[in-house]
Amino acid sequence: MRILVTGSAGHLGEALMRTLKDGEHEPIGLDLLPSSYTDVVGSIADAELVQRCMKDVDVVLHTATLHKPHVGTHRRQEFVDTNVTGTLALLEAAKAAGVRAFIFTSTTSAFGDALTPPAGEPAAWITEDVASVPKNIYGVTKTAAEDLCELFHRKMGLPCLVLRTSRFFPEEDDDPETRETYTSDNAKVNELLYRRVDLADVVSAHLLAMNRAPALGFGRYIISATTPFGPSDLAELRANAPAVVARLYPDFAAEYERRGWSMFPSIDRVYVNERARRDLGWRPTYDFRFALDRLKAGEEPRSRIAREVGAKGYHRTTFEKGPYPVG
Repeated sequence: MRILVTGSAGHLGEALMRTLKDGEHEPIGLDLLPSSYTDVVGSIADAELVQRCMKDVDVVLHTATLHKPHVGTHRRQEFVDTNVTGTLALLEAAKAAGVRAFIFTSTTSAFGDALTPPAGEPAAWITEDVASVPKNIYGVTKTAAEDLCELFHRKMGLPCLVLRTSRFFPEEDDDPETRETYTSDNAKVNELLYRRVDLADVVSAHLLAMNRAPALGFGRYIISATTPFGPSDLAELRANAPAVVARLYPDFAAEYERRGWSMFPSIDRVYVNERARRDLGWRPTYDFRFALDRLKAGEEPRSRIAREVGAKGYHRTTFEKGPYPVG
């Protein structure tokens, strides 16, 4: 199949291009930035360019976006131009070209303020049924783009699946307190319990989604490592997360002590990937158990493709208080 990959110079876009090039498909990379995996340099908001790129395309994997770290450096209109207008241009061209599947990479950040319960409340159990409460222009434009995908399916029959991915970036955390308290690897392995996913598993979810989209029609899916927690753990997770983890993983404390690591004292939300596993047949590999076993063996817990793609950063500018202009 001929597959258009937007955002081909980014983390996920490059990983998809690498994987598709190794298979039987013909990927076409589109990005504002030139790269080894970008075939066409240009904006997804350029409707004429998008129409040209859509020629003979069977599937669109739409990963291009302005991200949360851009909130402090880009105008709100730029978020609208890229995340909303760009998605609309792609959807219109995809429908006109008769593509068989349109996969939109969204974000668990779209849940916004629904992710953080009031103090003293249990951790939030986040499924696709939780209503989004966007807290910035990033969340607003991503949910708007999701709604456009749903509209194009409902009114025009375009098969569209929305994948709300959790964190998979290798860069340092965007929270200053987390950066100061935990090493980057420590924080990321902790997050595999409830809010992180490996790049390899994100790629596999996208490839499954593009094959399942014609049958499913439309759907929103949380793409995050499978959590070991259940609803009965939520109150204790908020009050004493290390105790819950120790009960489920009796071997974690010794390995963490050996490395000088620590578990987060509190966990405020848990992403649930059950629907993606059921509907897409998705079987993510890189969970906390996998990472802990690799660490105990002295091996790298991240996938090969995550290591190969590496860090890209979100800005060319160095900021006074860290890698991001916002906390």
